[in-house]
Amino acid sequence: MKPNAKTKNLIPILIFGMSMSSLFSDSAFPQQMGLQLEATIPLGDVRGRIDHMAADPDRQRLFVAELGNDTVGIVDVEQRKVMKRLTGLKEPQGIGYLRSADTLYVANGGDGSVRIYQGADYVERSRIDLGSDADNVRVDRAHRQIVVGYGSGALALIDAGTNGKIAEIALRAHPESFQLDVDAGRAYINVPNARSIAVADLPARKQIATWSTGSASANFPLALDGQSKRVLVMFRSPAKLGVFDMRDGAAVAMADACGDADDLFFDAKRQRIYVSCGAGALDVFDARTYQRIARMPTTPGARTSLFIAETDRLYVAARAAGGNKAAILVFRPAP
Repeated sequence: MKPNAKTKNLIPILIFGMSMSSLFSDSAFPQQMGLQLEATIPLGDVRGRIDHMAADPDRQRLFVAELGNDTVGIVDVEQRKVMKRLTGLKEPQGIGYLRSADTLYVANGGDGSVRIYQGADYVERSRIDLGSDADNVRVDRAHRQIVVGYGSGALALIDAGTNGKIAEIALRAHPESFQLDVDAGRAYINVPNARSIAVADLPARKQIATWSTGSASANFPLALDGQSKRVLVMFRSPAKLGVFDMRDGAAVAMADACGDADDLFFDAKRQRIYVSCGAGALDVFDARTYQRIARMPTTPGARTSLFIAETDRLYVAARAAGGNKAAILVFRPAP
């Protein structure tokens, strides 16, 4: 894969150097930046890596996969505190919440299970054993299905009515981030160990296309811009934002980005792209030009995040490091 010849070298407009003591200060992020820190929610005594998140907007709750702690933190966003912690997990990685069924799904990398919790009490109702390395989780609300990437290469489809696995889609290697285009019946999947992006036909339960990533590798985060028919992918080697045509995989653009990215989101309202990186930064791109319009520091290892369009907030998971305890950083897009 080669960068589009028309793609220009990108120069970051805003780069800030701050001491660790000022990182969680609301005043550290000026209004003119793409994101402004609004709040810091402490997670308490949580150690190790923090993975992905999901949300219950009705109850204003955030679910945090505390992988290194073998727990899931349930955060009351309005009260800005942890209200409950689910224990007994094995390296929780992906989380999905199905609003219509009031059900929480937690994928565990350590034992390959998907634990299922229902209702406001979060008592475990059932469990599905997929075999190994259950990872990212996506929710197909229209068809009431849960899709989980796992193992040496597969997507498992889980029926929300029976909470049972009903099918799987075979892939060439372990899937990392993937997204569903429910209207088109497609899934777009990062498969870094195969140096490719896979396209799957969901109703047919099979992979139908493979897009080579060429010299770029370690493609972990992925998002969709359905308005422009673009697939957005972050590579770690080198650290680049890649943009591909959703219809045929043609490379559209390639832009320099922060390092060790693990989450990527498209803000349709503002036509922006948000990237969270373990190198300790957030990058904001214009989704029309793919130029970086802002960069701001977070903390080393804060590479997972969740953008919720309904509440218009970006939540970044900051792991415990140095003298700072684990926390959720709440960013408000500005303006």
